[in-house]
Amino acid sequence: MGLRGKRFVHVTSENLWRPAAPAEPSDTMAKIKKRGESGAAKNYITRNQALKKLQITLAEFRRLCILKGIFPRQPRHIKRANKGSTAPTTFYYAKDIAYLQHEPVLQAFRENKAFAKKMNRAIARREWFAAKNLDDHRPQYRLDHIIKERYPTFVDSLRDLDDAISMLFLFANIPSQKSIAPEITTHCARLCTEWQLYVMRTRCLSKVFLSIKGIYFQAVVHGQEITWLVPYMFTQTIPSDVDFRVMMTFLELYQTLMGFVLFKLYTDENLVYPPKLDEDMDNQGAGFGSLVLKAADADVLSGKNNENAPQVAEAASKNAIVRKDGKKLSARDVKRQIARLAETGADDDELPPLDTAEDGEPAEDDNDTFVAQTSKHAAQENASADVLTTLGDLQQQASENPVPTLFTRYVFYISREVPRAVFEFILRSFGALPDHIGWDPVAGAGSHIREDDARITHHILDRPVTDGQPLEHAGHRVYVQPQWVVDCVNARKLLPTDPYRPGQTLPPHLSPFVDDREVARQGGYVPAEARAALGLEEEAAYEEDDEDEEEEETREADTAATPSRPALEALLADPHGAGLLEAAELEAEAAGGEDALLALREAHAAAVKAAKKKSKKAAVPPALSEEAEAQDMAKMLLSNKQRKLYNSLNRASGKKKEDKMRLEAKKRMLSKKKTKAAP
Repeated sequence: MGLRGKRFVHVTSENLWRPAAPAEPSDTMAKIKKRGESGAAKNYITRNQALKKLQITLAEFRRLCILKGIFPRQPRHIKRANKGSTAPTTFYYAKDIAYLQHEPVLQAFRENKAFAKKMNRAIARREWFAAKNLDDHRPQYRLDHIIKERYPTFVDSLRDLDDAISMLFLFANIPSQKSIAPEITTHCARLCTEWQLYVMRTRCLSKVFLSIKGIYFQAVVHGQEITWLVPYMFTQTIPSDVDFRVMMTFLELYQTLMGFVLFKLYTDENLVYPPKLDEDMDNQGAGFGSLVLKAADADVLSGKNNENAPQVAEAASKNAIVRKDGKKLSARDVKRQIARLAETGADDDELPPLDTAEDGEPAEDDNDTFVAQTSKHAAQENASADVLTTLGDLQQQASENPVPTLFTRYVFYISREVPRAVFEFILRSFGALPDHIGWDPVAGAGSHIREDDARITHHILDRPVTDGQPLEHAGHRVYVQPQWVVDCVNARKLLPTDPYRPGQTLPPHLSPFVDDREVARQGGYVPAEARAALGLEEEAAYEEDDEDEEEEETREADTAATPSRPALEALLADPHGAGLLEAAELEAEAAGGEDALLALREAHAAAVKAAKKKSKKAAVPPALSEEAEAQDMAKMLLSNKQRKLYNSLNRASGKKKEDKMRLEAKKRMLSKKKTKAAP
């Protein structure tokens, strides 16, 4: 009998026939990981995968990474990051590539690719009007947002300015070619001149070094040390293995960065940026004289007060304020007005006019700087700023303005074989007035001093001088080689000119970027000139004198003993010998009593001291030294990585000592040759 249509009777519990409910996931249950979807395989992405994801070419990807500051990464486990493959590849952070997907420059690359296709099509069809229209509307992009992203603060941009300025100077001196347009060279030269003009105005140059590669400069701007390299003005040989596409990408970024930095620096100095260019003077090779600095007055910038613009600019250059009636206000008058505002609490319009200085009467505080006040609160803060000057502020001012008036009192003439732009920059950065520097008309226009001017005090010459060409000119001038200027800058004082006369062998040109005292402390090689300047020779001589005195005392103690006493001789030969001291004391009592005994003890103490000194000089085996044992024990506890690092440091220190000994031996050999060659 079938079971169809029959009804089952549940004789057991209700849950017996109920289907089992799906198990709910527990909070403590671990998540199942799948291969290639977590860990290093998810955090890293290969370069080919990045190209497919961004849909750009390799050249565009490299350019985009340079602009955004994205570089390859090295995973800890390469096999895991490459999903089990061991093939060599380049990895990037997946989040960096995802960040590039929303970059406006990427969209500009795609628009440029579409533009290239349209342009090629129009040229192939000989549609010249359409091609001209396309060229006029070529897609452009800006890098301003990238500069703001990579450098959140102005100090960050100053810290990254070394490479930027060096590359700008490099491209300013490279001749134009197929890959380098003349406009790029001109723009780089303009930015370099504007930077040097700012350094000269603020006098923040601190170090100069003439090397084989070029001239190293260092300036302190807003507390940051900026070092750059300027190549010599020679014909540049461009190598064939240099990828100029990569360098042009860096140059594009650095040009934008330099524009931002110069705008900020000029604005802080109350100057208009960019400075006005005199094209006639620039065509004549005037250099710095072709740029005209102008005060950034609000009315001048807006064009509302064009009639008084020259007057305002001249007054701003002299740290003065000009009112509408044409009268000058000194800084002292301005401070007096600020104090009256703080006392009365009235507005500026309610106060009586300030008493100005008479025409031709110099103000007492013309050299004081004035900062425009925007409110009463700001005026009060500025009024108290002069009183609350701290030691840190003084140190910062001293570091930012090192010896600003070193060459102020002198008149210089630069000969035609000397790089005029370089030494004009150095002289003006350390106080030389623009109208006190002259050069040969061949080097460019704008010279204020002729060669036969009697006011010239220093004539910078860099050509060989023969006996048939005496150096005689009107006035009391001194002929020096260019190194004299650089050495004076590094020494922070005027050096004697006799060692720097034309035809003389120049003194060693020491680098100001090397701390010779620290090198000497670490056991490195320090030239004799630097040791003498730092006083290290006196310290070494003092130590040698102490050692000689100790040796003399030891010899005197040795000679104090008489040769007729064999026990004493044996004791002096072996001060630590067992039983020798007692035998020598008995011998001394029998020979001379108490006096001989005292002399014996003094001689024994001197012998013990001499033995200790000899033992220190002798090489002690590592097994017999407690310090060596402790050092070996500590070395055993190091990991393999730490042990390799420790060994490399020891090898480096040993190499330094070997280099020092080699240089000293070479110097002794050269000095011997000079003494032999001397008549």
